[in-house]
Amino acid sequence: MAADEVSVGADTSKDGRRPRMRGMRALASSHRPTLTSILRLRTFEALQFRDFRLLWLGQAAASSGQWMDQVTRGWLMYELTNSPLQLGLVSASRAIPLILFSVVAGAVADRHGRKAQLVIAQITNAVLNFVLAALVVTHHVRPWHVYATALLAGVVMSFQQPARQAMISDLVDEAHLANAVGLNSMVFNASRSVAPALAGVLIAAFDVGGSYILQGVIFVVATVWTVQMNVPDPREQTGHARGRGDGSILGSTIEGGRYIWANRAVRSVILIVLVPSFLGQPYTSLMPVFARDILHVGATGQGLLLTFVGLGALVGAFAVATVGNTGRQGLLMLLGAAIFGLALVGFSASPWFVVSLGLMALSGLCNVTYGTQANTLLQVHTPSAIRGRVMGVYFLSRGLVPLGSLVAGAMASALGAPHTVALMGGACALLALWMLVSAPDLRRMR
Repeated sequence: MAADEVSVGADTSKDGRRPRMRGMRALASSHRPTLTSILRLRTFEALQFRDFRLLWLGQAAASSGQWMDQVTRGWLMYELTNSPLQLGLVSASRAIPLILFSVVAGAVADRHGRKAQLVIAQITNAVLNFVLAALVVTHHVRPWHVYATALLAGVVMSFQQPARQAMISDLVDEAHLANAVGLNSMVFNASRSVAPALAGVLIAAFDVGGSYILQGVIFVVATVWTVQMNVPDPREQTGHARGRGDGSILGSTIEGGRYIWANRAVRSVILIVLVPSFLGQPYTSLMPVFARDILHVGATGQGLLLTFVGLGALVGAFAVATVGNTGRQGLLMLLGAAIFGLALVGFSASPWFVVSLGLMALSGLCNVTYGTQANTLLQVHTPSAIRGRVMGVYFLSRGLVPLGSLVAGAMASALGAPHTVALMGGACALLALWMLVSAPDLRRMR
């Protein structure tokens, strides 16, 4: 190790939250002036930590592969069945494992090593993509293959995310944690904007098989980067066996739930993430109704509305990464959640397309803002040995969105889409405003 690098495993804090670092890691090479200039920008400061940089590159690759899969799998299923119902079912097949396995996956990561879990998950993802590509290329693919691999891909994703997120605090110091979480969110939203278009180009040029081959290669590359990381063992940092193999996986999972329930601050942050995921974020499933029947802008307008959501999210992630640790994470989280809900109420009442575009951008920005602030707070206030389980509960939010979409659809059938979105947004805003007023300790969290 170079003399000016920091040993990630050194200077363990007494409370076991994360290793204290005396400085930032050296750049990969002093002969890269362009890279050096970029990493000196405040927005990209956390990338100066070599191991976080590798984790971030892996996040970029894995996110791209997952977004490409969403487009490619839907196209493949529709080609095989010509059934819109089957499109919804195959999407649900990927989402259900997130509900069933995310919390357990966090317990496994705490007990058996986050890096190893991430490597195994990414290799499995690569194998699934190559198998599906082979079935497509040889013309042996059937709908049940698409369902089976979708379920397995959902299981793999549920094991990837808690392990990946829990490692962020192990690889950067607390001063750069908010910046690191913002950078992860930035690359996730950037891939959401680029990867689906790339999948479409590949399907047009090389059919579905070509897209799945590239997805497999992407996960192989992500694994190569992940293997190179030096990740401290949280069990060694804390000096005790909490979360180790001393009990069952179920026991470890229950221990994580007890920790969250007993810690009011952590419980409140989890609540401000999960409730909007179920009641607020599913508004996008009703976008065709607004585009066709309310704003009268058709499919093109629907695409623009969703594009503005993505652009707002990207701007929000960039802002969080640039601002970094403000010392007001709790306040910003609650304000972001409240404004997100109010933006949905405004969107539900807007008859003007331009205004609706602006409100969609605002909703995307605030969604990322409160989500990344919540992520940062959970990592700061959770001991390393149990952080995987807490992040597993945090990532239940990814699985709650499809379930919320079912509820939103049922409500829209009975009440109409505008009233449904207004109620969803109002519930999110009221929850955040109630916490803002009644929980001063949550406002002051940092």
